[in-house]
Amino acid sequence: AVGSALFMQFIDQTALSTALPTLAAAFKIPPIDLKLVLTSYILVQALVVPASGWAADRWGARRIFIAAMAVFLLGSVLCGLSRTLGELVLFRILQGAGAAMIMPVGRIIVVGQSSREQLVKAMALLTTPAMVGPIIGPPLTGLILQFGSWPWIFYINLPVGILGMIAVWKFVPRRREPHPGPFDTIGFVLAAVAMSTTMGLAETLGFNLIPWTVQVAALRDADAAVAGFIHHARNADRPVLDLGLFRSRTFRASCTAGTLLRIGIGATPFLMPLLLQIGMGWTPLQAGSLPISLAIGALISRPAATPMMKLFGFRNVLIWTAATVGCFTLAPGFFRSTTPVWIMFGVLAVGGFVRATQFTASNALAFAELDQKQVTAASTLQAVILQLSISMGITMGSLALQLVRLGTHGQALTPSQFTLPFCFLGVLALLATPVYARLAKDTGADMTGHRRR
Repeated sequence: AVGSALFMQFIDQTALSTALPTLAAAFKIPPIDLKLVLTSYILVQALVVPASGWAADRWGARRIFIAAMAVFLLGSVLCGLSRTLGELVLFRILQGAGAAMIMPVGRIIVVGQSSREQLVKAMALLTTPAMVGPIIGPPLTGLILQFGSWPWIFYINLPVGILGMIAVWKFVPRRREPHPGPFDTIGFVLAAVAMSTTMGLAETLGFNLIPWTVQVAALRDADAAVAGFIHHARNADRPVLDLGLFRSRTFRASCTAGTLLRIGIGATPFLMPLLLQIGMGWTPLQAGSLPISLAIGALISRPAATPMMKLFGFRNVLIWTAATVGCFTLAPGFFRSTTPVWIMFGVLAVGGFVRATQFTASNALAFAELDQKQVTAASTLQAVILQLSISMGITMGSLALQLVRLGTHGQALTPSQFTLPFCFLGVLALLATPVYARLAKDTGADMTGHRRR
């Protein structure tokens, strides 16, 4: 039931990514400028997520989860009715506000009802519907764009979302947690200012959108907000984001390495449609069919992830999958019009397999040393870091592509212009490997049953 909401989210995300070139033509803007449609959605999730844990404890996880799905569906309808880029960005922000609550509150529901021995399996089951979404989303979007109009990529969320809300209402039990106490309004405002100014500065860097004096002022404000939030979080009784969780070595490793990996992964849905549809001249239907391989690889990994961790151990699986994810993140940078489709399909499928295995292990690793009372806070902080890293990935991928285009005097996009951006993102992902290598060899053994011989 909880996974149905993730299914809806992933259909939406993959659909919009596939439709980027079509939307650019509809709104008569350069395709690179559409990164704002993606990053605004992701950034507002990072801003709203800190309130999700408190809201779930205060009013009940099931109630908040259903309300979040309703807001997401309302945003979807309004996105389909948009007629300007400004309207689309505004309603994507509303959509993102609903999406912000779905993942962390859903994780709270599932983790709260799973024993430590069942946690890895539960995480794999939770994300399985999310792997089906990317299989259906891109080709469905291609069909819609081939034979219909782009607003329908948002309207397809409605039947899935309504059925999901019914399933959650029927199957997710009510649980009342102790009153979480007053909401940390000061911490929430400081965190929101810190994240929005930092990401806003990153969004405009290198595009000459605002004067450098304004950028310097924004950097100063961001630094002040970050310092203020850290000071506040260390002294508050119930901070909106509990930075004390980083004392846990497994939580710290999961977030640090996961950020490096997700920066590269976050940029891929932005860069791939531009590479395939503009750089290589594919139709939306053709371009939407290729990412199915990623989702198929991820889906195959689900039954294999838990046995692999039991056989080889958390640490070894994390090290080797992180290294492999880095290699497969940079691989699309070498796709050309002459590259056989079956090679592209195979590269993405293997990449999807190791990526899903990596994140199943990493997500479970975050909770390996935490007790039940810390689950809500950890889920909230982890979700914020996830959204920021994905948003940063889109921004960095876009900036790298823009710099390459400046070097070619702004000529039309060609496949060779994507090589440097993908390689840069792949190298960042590879830096996650030494982070996992510093973990103890028996890390997470009580969760998987792995024992060193």
